[in-house]
Amino acid sequence: MKLLKDKIINEGKVISENIVKIDSFLNHQLEPTFLKKIGEEFASRFSKQGITKILTVEASGIAVGLMTGIVLDVPVIFAKKKQASTLDHRYFSSSVYSFTKKESVEIFVSKNFLGPQDKVLIIDDFLARGEALRGMRSIVTQANAELVGVGIVVEKAFQDGGKTLREEGVRIESLARIASLKDGKVEFI
Repeated sequence: MKLLKDKIINEGKVISENIVKIDSFLNHQLEPTFLKKIGEEFASRFSKQGITKILTVEASGIAVGLMTGIVLDVPVIFAKKKQASTLDHRYFSSSVYSFTKKESVEIFVSKNFLGPQDKVLIIDDFLARGEALRGMRSIVTQANAELVGVGIVVEKAFQDGGKTLREEGVRIESLARIASLKDGKVEFI
């Protein structure tokens, strides 16, 4: 998606060979018109899949998931990173390790919102090593739902998450695939 790549080049900041910061439009500050275009792009790529639910993880995936859900007219579920006191004992959970934050968190989804009748599209902002995706895929599996695909805004293709998950048969549509962040420069595939 050229619009996204242009924004990454013009507004992103390469922090290291592994991290590009795009918080001016995706992770901290949100640009609704831009995010709507991302949602429309994901919807066009997955519109024939019969999606009944979108699943993301809090917090950065929520805005993109919501915009995609609006276009597809389906509910959006976000896996919570803390077990809320209002969440009864009927939930799916999975452990996710964040290399950026260097910590493991448990994610939770109520069994009231996901089940065997669902066809699920996972949406997330970044794909690097694939930990968040594996955690969400585990929740879809626990619910006996069908994972129809994954929409990723930015994939760090130089890390192995996308490659490994594709080899496992997961359909992944990434809007921007970064080949390298070496020497402070973003290079796309």
